Amino acid sequence: MDSAAPAVTIESINPKVLGCDYAIRGEIASHAQRLQHELQNKPGSHPFNEILYFNVGSPQSLGQKAITFFREVLVLCDHPPLLDKSETHALFSGDAIARARQILDVIPGRTTGGYSDTLGVKGLRDAVAAGIGSRDGFPANPDDVFLTDGATPAVHIIMQLLIRSEKDGILCPIPQYPLYSASIFLHGGSLVPYYLDESTGWGLEIAELKKQLDDARSKGITVRALVVINPGNPTGQVLAKENQKQIVEFCKNEGLVLLADEVYQDNVYVDDKKFNSFKKIARSMGYEDEDLCLVSIHSVSKGYYGECGKRGGYMEVTGFGKEVKEQICKVAIVNLCFSNISGQILVGDESYESFNAEKQGILSSLARRAKALEDAFNGLEGVTCNKAEGAMYLFPRLHLPQKAIEAAKAVDAAPDMFYARCLLDATGIVVVPGSGFGQEPGTWHIRCTILPQEEKIPGIICRLQAFHEAFMQQFRD
Repeated sequence: MDSAAPAVTIESINPKVLGCDYAIRGEIASHAQRLQHELQNKPGSHPFNEILYFNVGSPQSLGQKAITFFREVLVLCDHPPLLDKSETHALFSGDAIARARQILDVIPGRTTGGYSDTLGVKGLRDAVAAGIGSRDGFPANPDDVFLTDGATPAVHIIMQLLIRSEKDGILCPIPQYPLYSASIFLHGGSLVPYYLDESTGWGLEIAELKKQLDDARSKGITVRALVVINPGNPTGQVLAKENQKQIVEFCKNEGLVLLADEVYQDNVYVDDKKFNSFKKIARSMGYEDEDLCLVSIHSVSKGYYGECGKRGGYMEVTGFGKEVKEQICKVAIVNLCFSNISGQILVGDESYESFNAEKQGILSSLARRAKALEDAFNGLEGVTCNKAEGAMYLFPRLHLPQKAIEAAKAVDAAPDMFYARCLLDATGIVVVPGSGFGQEPGTWHIRCTILPQEEKIPGIICRLQAFHEAFMQQFRD
């Protein structure tokens, strides 16, 4: 009997999946994993002894210690019998024990192993809403808070809600975090790019937004939303309050949903900038819920938490009518709930008595690492790097010799991909080509995190400097 053709082939799968790209875990990361495997099986097979992952914003994978209070609360909630043991009070802080009891009292069945309420545990949504109100100075409604498995599902939910066909567009920054381009593509919409101005520290210009909006509309695209990432990823800038007011006004006048990615709100490293949520800005301008459709997203993967593996986050949805919010709830019902309970616990928890020193220690170290790497990049021939104001990344620009560009073309690679591959092969340092995030045509960048352990930064800088000097010498015109 002749064998039947495969039921699924690369030609028969959804073309939206084929066209979706996520550079952070793309070609360079795959090559790094192969090199790591070779080092494990044959030590000394490469001119370095370890792979240094600068590509993914995963703090604990690179040595950041978990906040003690968070983990104590999780342990006690995961195994409530510990609360009744006398030795627990010697092993766990009093505020963690008290918080675990409070949380278990509001969780259905007093267990983290069950489904939660559709939008998240009500008592935990109350805590998140209280935290938002304290942060902004304006009250938050727990019914506007949807607890999610990190920021990614929140983005997908909103894209599902807004995108009806390829004629629906989303204004998205370039450079951008590739979750947005991937999500827009997967849901069948059109990415409408607006370019951040590198010459002004990755500034967001309203004239550029208007230009791209008008251009999209002239092509028959209905632009539904504006994505703003603040602090920026991959660019690290922190928006000024006046700029935020302009953005709010723009969305109000143009009838756009403002999708505010605010997952790095705790990561601000310069004295002359301060994080302000877009909700705070809108309320300070006198806008109420009905005046502006706003989705604010946060996640415990980022900030000082670094809990990427726990998958906890929230979106606060304001300005949407009751019927629309019911449809978002319907999506949650299909999934039974948006978020796992352990992630929800992390989103709603803080304890200033036990964890403030750990939090400040992490953020201070990140600021020092950002400055050291920023200075190192700016000290390299043909490299310019804007100030690291916030988030966890740097996005230096490569001014490469023509011979390097020609060498990249000869192997059918973008110049920044070529540079990143050469850097990895020579040093074990993993960065992401800027082309994976989008960039002005004719410019080349790399994105690197600031997350490797602080004591490793000087050695990493030495490796980078030696490689770059040799690279430029090899390809100098």
